Amino acid sequence: MNIVTAKTAGFCFGVQRAMDSVYELIEKGGDLYTYGPLIHNDAVVDDLSKKGVRVIESDEELNEIKSGTVVIRAHGVPEKTIRLIEERGLTVVDNTCPFVKRIHKLVSEKSAEGYQIVVTGNAGHPEVIGIVGWAMPDRKTGRFLEPSVIETAEEAAALKLDPSIPVFVVSQTTFRKNKFQELVEILEKRKYNVNVVDTVCNATKERQTEARDIASKVDAMIVIGGRQSSNTQKLYEICKGECEHAYFIESAQDLRMDIPKTASTVGITAGASTPKKFIEEVQNYVRINF
Repeated sequence: MNIVTAKTAGFCFGVQRAMDSVYELIEKGGDLYTYGPLIHNDAVVDDLSKKGVRVIESDEELNEIKSGTVVIRAHGVPEKTIRLIEERGLTVVDNTCPFVKRIHKLVSEKSAEGYQIVVTGNAGHPEVIGIVGWAMPDRKTGRFLEPSVIETAEEAAALKLDPSIPVFVVSQTTFRKNKFQELVEILEKRKYNVNVVDTVCNATKERQTEARDIASKVDAMIVIGGRQSSNTQKLYEICKGECEHAYFIESAQDLRMDIPKTASTVGITAGASTPKKFIEEVQNYVRINF
């Protein structure tokens, strides 16, 4: 069996940075919290829990904490959450990915200039919730325009905006590049005054491009990552479009797929929240069992 593993598989820069930071803080001791699971990987979150790291799921839970350090994960959080942590007198370690932080800055500035903000992505994803949470009132009029989030062509076509107010469009960093372009084109065709900054992360683009290339050349394709991971789901969609026998698993323990006996080459890629050891375990499993 020939195995082709994507060079871009596994932790991205932002996730690795957040992971390193938390493990360093564990060594220092003290009450330690993450706002939301640090990454979309249950095994990693369980390991952190065993080491005393607790997960805060909401601002309401945050209000119950009297002391300690709160780590902001790579996805980022709304501006009001950062402000609440500081008001509570807690220590904040902001590990928001720099690429996400850039989007926060853009949304904050453009909303304050009076633009209508549109975000392409999954409205329920923590990164998108954080991005939307940085929209500000128009500094001249004091009017606050609620940001819009769109994920599909249907949502873009049905979106109702004020044609007299310019529109500013950004994207969730892990959104599919071609999908982002499609949604922007729909808004432009509707004659809105659209201003766009492509904020799909370069690492995401490279990962998706490599996954597509490998999937188009192999007999079977394995995508590793958490079920809640947006970027891993996108990878699977891409691979499934190129390879009939594409499989989405969280770890080697999930390897129950029926790889065709005629398959001679298997491709492997992984989402940005997948530890290197998980990828190696899958490689070894495939070598031994197929």
